[in-house]
Amino acid sequence: MACPHTLGLTPGASINHLRFTSDLGKALRDADLVQENGPEREAFKIKLFAEIDAKTPPAAMLASSSSGITMSRIQSECAHPERTVIGHPFTPPHLIPLVEVVGGAKTSPETVQRALAFYTKMGRHPIHIKKEVKGHVGNRLQAALYREIVYLVEQDVVSVADVDAAVHLGPGLRWGLMGPNLLFHLGGGAGGMTHFFEQFTGPMTAWWADLGNPSLANPELQEKFIKGVQEEVAGRSFETLAHERDELLMGLLKLLAGKG
Repeated sequence: MACPHTLGLTPGASINHLRFTSDLGKALRDADLVQENGPEREAFKIKLFAEIDAKTPPAAMLASSSSGITMSRIQSECAHPERTVIGHPFTPPHLIPLVEVVGGAKTSPETVQRALAFYTKMGRHPIHIKKEVKGHVGNRLQAALYREIVYLVEQDVVSVADVDAAVHLGPGLRWGLMGPNLLFHLGGGAGGMTHFFEQFTGPMTAWWADLGNPSLANPELQEKFIKGVQEEVAGRSFETLAHERDELLMGLLKLLAGKG
């Protein structure tokens, strides 16, 4: 079993190369690229980015890990907004390959291409999101699925533990191998995506119409999920669960890397 502190490290890399400082000016003075990971609060990020913009060398690229705030908002008080871009990774970012790259209204095309090239060179799989939307793409997809999960638990259709099983032991296994479009293409059999639409347009449209719209702010519903997750955790520590997730991710990534 790998040490949790070395999972995902490139051969020859060392966490000892990291340096920490609480002095923002010192951290930014010679930066070529800044990856901002501050709290997900719009006013905070706008103020922080303006400060980062003022303290970094002119050629530095400024990227935000914002989970859903648009770069057009974040860059709104920057003197040099053309060099700012969303570079949104996914937890755990040292293992998950995907990075969403999104420019703002004043981001230059060159900055977007520079970000895509940088994350590619870092061994990630960046995708260019062509239009700004709240939550970008990955989080919107997660939110859409989770809305229905919350609805099904709220309506006592399924327990918290069983709905988790329905995802990770069902379609979630396939999603770790291919995206939904390719999987539905395979689901169409020899006729591919054409036959899939012929076969499932009616049923899927009916399911869409029946999807729920629960309120995540409902305290009683939140407590139902908290209790259900605690039962599913069954006394395991956060560290134990995180390490189990990371080990499984590493195994899957190794399989995917060797598929060619």
